[in-house]
Amino acid sequence: MSGHRRPAREPEDFQLEQMEQETEEMLRIRYLNKENARFERTGTGFLRLQVGDEVYPRVQVVRMFPFSDKDSFISVRTAEERSREIGIVEKLEDMDGETAKMLEEQLTLHYFTPVIEKVNKIKDEYGFAYWDVVTNHGACRFTIRMGGNSVVHLSESRILIMDIDENRFEIPDVNRLTPKERKRLELFL
Repeated sequence: MSGHRRPAREPEDFQLEQMEQETEEMLRIRYLNKENARFERTGTGFLRLQVGDEVYPRVQVVRMFPFSDKDSFISVRTAEERSREIGIVEKLEDMDGETAKMLEEQLTLHYFTPVIEKVNKIKDEYGFAYWDVVTNHGACRFTIRMGGNSVVHLSESRILIMDIDENRFEIPDVNRLTPKERKRLELFL
């Protein structure tokens, strides 16, 4: 062994100050309201937002409590894949009428959730379940992964189903289905 020692290496690109600033920014909550935020429809049907001097050409809106408080605490985010929160609309009713309408339209699109009224068939094969149902928007077939979070129990009788393409379907009350339909759902209840 030689007496040559390597100098201790400091991690490259480790910038504590920058990380602290980014963390502080992420933890900061900015409330958006009719005084500080201006939403507009884009020509392609999306929303644009201006907050002070900052302009976001396209934003998305997400309910923070989609099942328990759907008209409060709306997160407004950038539209990139790794979106970041721009701010929160505390209550839709606090926005002016036209803005509230635009936000509701975007939320309706984002949370489009057909209600399953009839379960014709469910076939379980190779880790997937193939559903054939009738919804309040017509007949539909979709596929979910078995296990995981594809079927979420929102209450004792209400379930939310997410298919492999992240489309949502809801059964508001499994007790309203026929005994034959409930038997088809046995794996998921």
